[in-house]
Amino acid sequence: MRKLKALLLTEGMHGMISQVEGMAKALEVEYSHKIVRLSFPWNLIPPKFTPISQIILKDKIYITENETPDLIISCGRKSVIPSIFLKRKNSKIFTIHVQNPKVNFKNFDVIVAPEHDNLKGDNIYSSKGAIHYITELEINKARQYLVDKIKSDKIVALILGGPNKYYSFDTNQIINIFNQIKSIFVSDGYKVIIIPSMRTPKEIIDLATREMGSCGHVVNKIDKQAYLSAYALANYVIVTCDSTSMISEAATSGKPIFVAHMKEKKNNYRFKKFFDLFKQIGITRDLGEKVETWTYKKHNEAERIGKLIRDKIKN
Repeated sequence: MRKLKALLLTEGMHGMISQVEGMAKALEVEYSHKIVRLSFPWNLIPPKFTPISQIILKDKIYITENETPDLIISCGRKSVIPSIFLKRKNSKIFTIHVQNPKVNFKNFDVIVAPEHDNLKGDNIYSSKGAIHYITELEINKARQYLVDKIKSDKIVALILGGPNKYYSFDTNQIINIFNQIKSIFVSDGYKVIIIPSMRTPKEIIDLATREMGSCGHVVNKIDKQAYLSAYALANYVIVTCDSTSMISEAATSGKPIFVAHMKEKKNNYRFKKFFDLFKQIGITRDLGEKVETWTYKKHNEAERIGKLIRDKIKN
């Protein structure tokens, strides 16, 4: 039996790519990826007010009869209309949208959204946190990657995000996080691995090198293998609070996770619902709480939901 083929549609941001690729991997399909770019003014207009037409696209999406995908997996506001448009051209395509599309849910066969979005419907699959493309197998395979960089059996990994509309990620707040890590972990003999993300400003990476370079190893570029290796090697993981996706990815490791909180710029009630959920199911605690070991079932919602969607596709 041939493998199903999927077309992935995103705006190109790491968090979105992680989610659609995670879904594709969980569904065990072959896939190709298309970055969606919208023309002005459609790049500023919500999907519910946007025409379902190719005219909104900077780069048209053409699919020949031989290239028609079995599935479209989309994520992000800009991918909503292209997915609906392609489905209307060929109703046999099975469409999955990740996150709230903010249009009529019936436009998609399946919508996968975090539980803290509180979406309800017959075709809604709720995930505890974000789905993503990190797997336990990948983490284990990458273990040796950083072994020569940090020789210790007491390791804490700090995963840095970056500024967004809720968190400014300013220097003072980051220095405060560094000082907490020094006080809580470094003073107790831990070495620190610091991993930046695609959103981490260069000045924050430089700051980490100056402030924390003597405490362990600072990775100064985007390096997926270093990211995975840090999870494998660490006794504890600390993730900045600006990304529910990164915290969800960290939960695949099964390691105790501390969330490094920062002052929010605006009401972040969706983040707070996520933080409360992950505390309740025993995955995270706040940086500053007592350091002790705790366990939880390794968390991979893409795999759980993928099995449910595979059954739906078969039926």
